[in-house]
Amino acid sequence: MTSVIERLRGESPAFSIEFFPPRDAADEAVLWRSIRELEPLDPAYMSITYGAGGSSRDGTIRSIARVATETTLVPMAHLTAVDHSVAELRNVIGWYAAVGVRNILALRGDPPGDPYGEWVPHPQGLSYAEELVALVRSLGDFCVGVSAFPYGHPRSLDLDTDTKYLVRKFRAGADFGIAQLFFEAEDFLRLRDRVAAAGCDALLIPGVMPLTTPRTLHTTIRLSGAPAPQRLLDRLEPLAGDAKAFRAEGLDVVTELCERLIAEGVPDLHFYTFNRSKATREVVRRLGLVPARA
Repeated sequence: MTSVIERLRGESPAFSIEFFPPRDAADEAVLWRSIRELEPLDPAYMSITYGAGGSSRDGTIRSIARVATETTLVPMAHLTAVDHSVAELRNVIGWYAAVGVRNILALRGDPPGDPYGEWVPHPQGLSYAEELVALVRSLGDFCVGVSAFPYGHPRSLDLDTDTKYLVRKFRAGADFGIAQLFFEAEDFLRLRDRVAAAGCDALLIPGVMPLTTPRTLHTTIRLSGAPAPQRLLDRLEPLAGDAKAFRAEGLDVVTELCERLIAEGVPDLHFYTFNRSKATREVVRRLGLVPARA
């Protein structure tokens, strides 16, 4: 099984894609249509998320297993420590290995029901992402990713503290980090600089969401944990009543962001797809990240 790191060793920038597990047969059809539409564009890897408390665990395992056996894509499975004992985590990691998945994004995860609620570890579980990283690495030859926060994790006291904990995840064995959503290229670049200044040369990948609707803009604001810059709102909010115009301007905004990141040498752009492919396909084609045969 090819690792994420191996896929990002080329001379040219690449892109990757993220999906969430289907809730029913209709969702599954939508997911697989998007996977098949993006597969010919040769993303560096694809990932499927893992619900809070393992609520979508079975769907993640089933979908990742199918990707590993029925497509040419390099799969990466998410894993969280929420409401899981160490024994349960070992079982899930073993299931991933059994279906041929060797890339895992190791996340502590958010409390079920309220992402900003009090974190309560499982009595026989883990409390920190760095512990989950170490557990995954102890169980086999896995390539392990972690999350990173351009504006700092909501529970971090300040950016210095946040950087310290991120570097600890890399010291525990993580190979790369995927940055949570942000608005300006400089926000990601400052994160990269903080990690480098802490003496860590780990690979950081920016997370990107195509802004196709007012809803995706509001989702980006919520997930970033920071207020949107006024200049971004000035470009998009006046178009909220015109779906076509909003989508066109939103994709221009995202394309400009990605162009700046590529110019700064990022090896990969990680797209959150909401299980749809069209906007991602449009952006990566604009950026020239699609192989000629596609």
